[in-house]
Amino acid sequence: MTVVVASARRERPVLASSPVRTLIQRATRAEVRVAGNVVGRIGHGAVVLVGFTHSDGEEQLAWMADKIVGLRIFADDEDKMNRSILDTVGELLVVSQFTLYGDAVKGRRPSFIDAARPEQAIPLYDRFLGMLRERGVPVATGEFGAAMEVELVNDGPVTLWLER
Repeated sequence: MTVVVASARRERPVLASSPVRTLIQRATRAEVRVAGNVVGRIGHGAVVLVGFTHSDGEEQLAWMADKIVGLRIFADDEDKMNRSILDTVGELLVVSQFTLYGDAVKGRRPSFIDAARPEQAIPLYDRFLGMLRERGVPVATGEFGAAMEVELVNDGPVTLWLER
């Protein structure tokens, strides 16, 4: 649910309850490195950057896992986006990214107050990865909390922002 807060200067949407946030990029290949070492690599599939907030739980994770697995963002024989990752036997590279909850409305330094702290986010991340795997998708990952280099070839390009 989106609530619009009016001000004299501008209108800004404020979410009544913050959702799991993901940024999905269709990729022909991708990898993530920590300290120069590859910790996750995929071929054809998608890179999923995921951020969690304090109110996230099983319901939000399940919805997001179902959405990502069923999302028809891959081309069919007529070059229309009509196939899911399961249809194309693709892979996912899932990288935890708390900065998806960066709020830079005020000042010049983003605030990350809405991002779940590691003690809450790590179990959410692990459960989310498990849900994706339970749905039959091969999943590679980054390393939670590490400084990572993510390299991908964005196919299309196709990039989607999902919240729930």
